Amino acid sequence: MDRFVIRGGKPLAGTISVSGSKNASLPIAVAAAILGTTDSVIRNVPDLRDVQTLRRLLRHLGTETEYSPASHTLFVPASESLGVEAPYELVSQMRASIYVLGPLLARFGRAQVSFPGGCAIGTRPVDLHLRGMEALGAYVRVEHGYILAQARRLRGAEFSLRGPRGSSVGATANVMMAAVLAEGTTVVHDAAREPEIVDLGRFLNRMGARIEGLGSSTLVIQGVSTLRGAEHAVIPDRIEAASYLIAGAMTRGELRVSGAERRHLSAVLAKLTEADVWVDWEGDTCRVTVPNGIRSVDVTTDTYPGFPTDVQAQFMGLMCLGDGVSRIRERIFPDRFMHALELQRLGANIQLGEGEAIVRGVPYLTGAPVMAGDLRAGMVLILAGLVARGETVVSRVYHVDRGYERVEEKLRAVGADIVRVSE
Repeated sequence: MDRFVIRGGKPLAGTISVSGSKNASLPIAVAAAILGTTDSVIRNVPDLRDVQTLRRLLRHLGTETEYSPASHTLFVPASESLGVEAPYELVSQMRASIYVLGPLLARFGRAQVSFPGGCAIGTRPVDLHLRGMEALGAYVRVEHGYILAQARRLRGAEFSLRGPRGSSVGATANVMMAAVLAEGTTVVHDAAREPEIVDLGRFLNRMGARIEGLGSSTLVIQGVSTLRGAEHAVIPDRIEAASYLIAGAMTRGELRVSGAERRHLSAVLAKLTEADVWVDWEGDTCRVTVPNGIRSVDVTTDTYPGFPTDVQAQFMGLMCLGDGVSRIRERIFPDRFMHALELQRLGANIQLGEGEAIVRGVPYLTGAPVMAGDLRAGMVLILAGLVARGETVVSRVYHVDRGYERVEEKLRAVGADIVRVSE
């Protein structure tokens, strides 16, 4: 396994570019591969571990995609026939593999998908995915760790995708990709509003789908008989952008983040401003500085447009250096605090409660060996290592490779002392 060796204390300065969105690229690639009857070209696709895992899954189903890391372009050929089984050995590596369920069912009438894997950040049930398929007329059962679904043809319906913690991004994407080929009209209430869902919907509409209400909590989908391939450029990764903004703030440098989409970052920018972090914009580039110190503020995660759970860990890292006490509440995944124990190893003062963490700012962090337990936990440990006194060694960085493209190269280019060591 690779690990990162970081020597902290160097302010970041220069410009760091934001890659394309991982969470938009994956469902868009699935839609292109399974639903399109002609070839598709998807641009701005990041070179990530999860993208390579998805390509292996699509190859197993019968589609041989081509990817150019230099141009970040994914070519997806059309397929007349595909396999319908997504096996455990591939699905267990990445939760987004469940995205094949809806499109396989819609186009080929059957799907056999292993229960998904990915980051272990608490219980993330697939109930809403299954409820959506059943609402569209599919017969769904679970046997031996597999979801088995079949339908002669899906039928439009009106239903809600609201779960115990609000709307589900994954279930919304799956239902959209199924409903576009369903017979009649589908109305989805309590749909996810995230920018990645909007981007998927725009791509589907370019393929010939008829989806209205993108960006709202109610989607109206008129079913069509076939979809063609399309060309599309994926939106910037808002989580990566937020992570690098926080990196600039924690290291007290003068970092510029380019290629970000400001309107996708509203909740994060509001909390950074409240924490006395200055973010100045020029077009799609923003400069982050901390002239007066970091103010401790409270934050509560929520579905979009609220504060994203995928930035909770990184923001906790920032609050570790605040001038007071911060209360961080996690409404989406109440158990998503694996990073807190590792931050404590670096000298952070964090007290965990049920679904929340109390963070008391400390003057400095100190280097130590730490371990990434999931994707975003890995990123905050890197950020903490950048400011810690001495050497920090972050192991299990394959988690970080799932969602951050060449993270050590990008950070090194703006002044970080970070190297990847392969065992």
